[in-house]
Amino acid sequence: MVIVAGFLGSGKTTLLNYLLRNNRGTRIGVVVNDFGAVNIDAMLVAGQVDAMVSLGNGCVCCAVDVSELDDLFAQLAQPRSAVDVIVVEASGLAEPRNLIRMVVANPNPRIGYGGLVEVVDAEQFGETSTRHPELISHLKLADLVLVNKADRVTPEALTALRAQITEWVDQVPVYATTHGRVDPGLLFDERTREEPKVAQQLSFDALLDDHDHDDPDHRHFHDDYVSVSFTSERPLNPRALVDFLENPPPGLFRAKGCVAFAVEGERRKFEMHLVGRHVTFTPGTWARGEQRVSSLVLIGAGLDADAARERLRATVFEGHSPLDDQAMLGIWRYTPSMV
Repeated sequence: MVIVAGFLGSGKTTLLNYLLRNNRGTRIGVVVNDFGAVNIDAMLVAGQVDAMVSLGNGCVCCAVDVSELDDLFAQLAQPRSAVDVIVVEASGLAEPRNLIRMVVANPNPRIGYGGLVEVVDAEQFGETSTRHPELISHLKLADLVLVNKADRVTPEALTALRAQITEWVDQVPVYATTHGRVDPGLLFDERTREEPKVAQQLSFDALLDDHDHDDPDHRHFHDDYVSVSFTSERPLNPRALVDFLENPPPGLFRAKGCVAFAVEGERRKFEMHLVGRHVTFTPGTWARGEQRVSSLVLIGAGLDADAARERLRATVFEGHSPLDDQAMLGIWRYTPSMV
């Protein structure tokens, strides 16, 4: 479950519309935590509790009060709903901390926290953050900050704003966008996306189609987005992997994959997910005949692919005798069933 927040007019609904139109077959459950008329994909959703509208492509839109969210999450998470991901658009005046707590504390095993995306209006944020300083504290909760409407300011102003936000949010990625155009694969796993085999740019070529590609002075806002893959036939050192995840390379937003650990008696397959600063490990079993290979994919902006891959190589266990079970303590800290 992904939460999208940001001040009034920052571009949250524009981002949501883009995700709905360009998700390559992923079925999205959209929850609008707001009252009043909200236009989503040209369909008017009245500000009523539990007003649900089919968007025709398998997506569902709901307008609800925050007090009704738990029940609605449970409805959308049911297998018969066939929803792949839930995106919550918070009210422009909402306190995102409450929504985060609600999602993280939700006991439904089919619901997992996919991160808080804070949308910033590049043109207006200086003025609005002066009038509403609490917006800065909201940014500090984010797992990803999107500086939207980047085409409305000068490159110098955009650079300065991103630098200022980076000072506030530390290692949280700060990306520039225009018209809310963000590859859905950055925010959630798309149903039809193939895993990249090598370090490469994500497929953003179609996102900005209203400019001159031959302009030598033009630069895509998405040029720094990359995906890096890593595999190892040797099991990993759990302590080294936890250190990598707790001190990630600059620009990393998401990581996912399955890993095997070089620990005495530990034969399970661990599914790993990282979103911003949130890490989870889920133990499972390898399929019959499946090779115990660790495979990870990193997604971010400005990632140094070679440096990231080198750090991952350093997590491979090179010893001759397996580690003892104390090496798994860091993993259990991020395993919901063990905490």
